[in-house]
Amino acid sequence: MRMRHIFAMAALAAGVMTGPVRADSLADALRDAYHNSGLLDQNRAVLRAADEDVAQSLASLRPVVTWQTQAVYQDSSALRSTGSISDNLSATATVTASLLLADGGASALATDVQKELVLQTRQGLIDVEQSVLFRAAQAYLSVRSASEFLALRRNNVGLIQQELRAARDRFEVGEVTRTDVSLAEARLAAARSLLASAEGALVQANEEFRAAVGRGPGRLAVVSPARLQHDVEAARAFAVRNHPNIRAAQHAVTAAELNIRRAEAALNPRLNLSGTLGLTDEGDTTQRLALTYGGTIYQGGQLQSIIRQAQANRDAARAGLLITTQGINQQVGNAYAVLAVARASREASDLQIRAARTAFRGVREEATLGARTTLDVLNAEQELLDAQANMIDAQANEVVASYGVLAAMGLLTADHLNLGVQSYDPAAYYNLVREAPSRVSEQGQALDRVLESLQ
Repeated sequence: MRMRHIFAMAALAAGVMTGPVRADSLADALRDAYHNSGLLDQNRAVLRAADEDVAQSLASLRPVVTWQTQAVYQDSSALRSTGSISDNLSATATVTASLLLADGGASALATDVQKELVLQTRQGLIDVEQSVLFRAAQAYLSVRSASEFLALRRNNVGLIQQELRAARDRFEVGEVTRTDVSLAEARLAAARSLLASAEGALVQANEEFRAAVGRGPGRLAVVSPARLQHDVEAARAFAVRNHPNIRAAQHAVTAAELNIRRAEAALNPRLNLSGTLGLTDEGDTTQRLALTYGGTIYQGGQLQSIIRQAQANRDAARAGLLITTQGINQQVGNAYAVLAVARASREASDLQIRAARTAFRGVREEATLGARTTLDVLNAEQELLDAQANMIDAQANEVVASYGVLAAMGLLTADHLNLGVQSYDPAAYYNLVREAPSRVSEQGQALDRVLESLQ
């Protein structure tokens, strides 16, 4: 007995020292989803690859230096008579440098196109971030709803068991028939089946939470709907200006327009400077400097076809921008409509619960006096259960709908939600590579360290 008392005191002390376990908030889940998302990592790598396109395009405007060595063995009757293999061998080493001086701006426009594509890819990354955070929010609310459903089903089984015991007691004294007992038994079997289904639903919700957040759920705190502005038209106007999909489509249009100018610039002549320095095995040197100016006179209509193709792509990009804008407008309107329905459903469910609870208590009291049957009690209890289930759904749907509005407006990001995470800077890697640094430069060495940390 003394040892048991000591263990009890130790457990109490441990509980006082550690305190209650803090519940996970939605912000905690969103932070973990942001850090653990493989989808975000994948699209960040896609963005870095797009950044490299700018560096590669810029490199075409810089000098190109190459080297080459060559050894030639010449077998002829005159040389063969000497009897020395070295007399048949000759070697040369050359270094060649070339520089594009002018091409009508085609190369510079190609670099501008790549910059627009980088900006488009950045907006795509923001949209992926919204998808990741929205999925995490849905998973969080699903686990909470599934947990509440499970508790509701367990409580329902307990209540029906009480009703079954009461029906059996009343059957023993002849107040009810065997039918009442069978009705209670059937309702209990159905409640246990629904309980098993609720347990399975919670397992599935936990797995979705793990996939969306990157860890298993703990004890989840109650969540309130996100704060939103009530003016739908103002929300539409904001989304049209700021949604990442619309901004991405705008950059696509700009890139398409630049591609037209780039295709037209390809008709201009090109001016190239090249120089070669050679050294033979006998110590002789050769030097060559050339300035080349020329262009295309006829290429079977290919260049004109490229221009027309670029114009068609521009028209398609403009149409894509219009379609995207219309879609975002619709998404904002739909999101606000879904939110309004969820709010109305929650308010109605609250009234339904109050009325159903009052009715259940009254029917149960009347049943004890013999004025109601067991079936009446079971039906009233089912009405209350349905009302409580509707409330669970409505509360979760309202929160999810509020975050759906943020996503439709382009605001479901770590920065806007103030998650307190170290946000990924899409410009950091671009700033390192945009000047196409060489590996031996200080910036190139810094880039190598960044790549090593990323890997």
